[in-house]
Amino acid sequence: MNVKILCVGKIKEKFYRDAIDEYVKRLSKYCSVTVTEVPDEKTSENASDTEIDIVKDKEGERLLKHINERDYVIALAILGKQMDSVAFSKFIEDLGIQGKSSLVFVIGGSLGLSDNVLKRSDFQISFSKMTFPHQLMRVILSEQIYRAMRIMKNEPYHK
Repeated sequence: MNVKILCVGKIKEKFYRDAIDEYVKRLSKYCSVTVTEVPDEKTSENASDTEIDIVKDKEGERLLKHINERDYVIALAILGKQMDSVAFSKFIEDLGIQGKSSLVFVIGGSLGLSDNVLKRSDFQISFSKMTFPHQLMRVILSEQIYRAMRIMKNEPYHK
């Protein structure tokens, strides 16, 4: 299985990068993982709804360029389906059984994902009703994919 984490913006904080790198390294035992970053757009603090939509659309266009027709796209969205780690593992396992061998997880920038990216997604998942910094979300996502793989292989992992 090939897993791509597609996200907006670069991570500046070393501790986030180190955590992501560690989980990507651990995941290499189970699947091929790549992290692809697209540039984020500058946004003023008092941006209007129109300006916010323009920013999300520009970032969305950049994201969509990295998605192939055969990719199964999972968008991280606050209104997506919530599931526990075991259900998430089963979800990924079922995708593999269905022949979906290229999974793309999409994390938007600080303003979220454009409507076009959400429309292109095959599934939307939410890790919480809370809002997390998109940098931290990359760490959480990498860890949950790793946990899912361990669960799939019936390997021990803390609960």
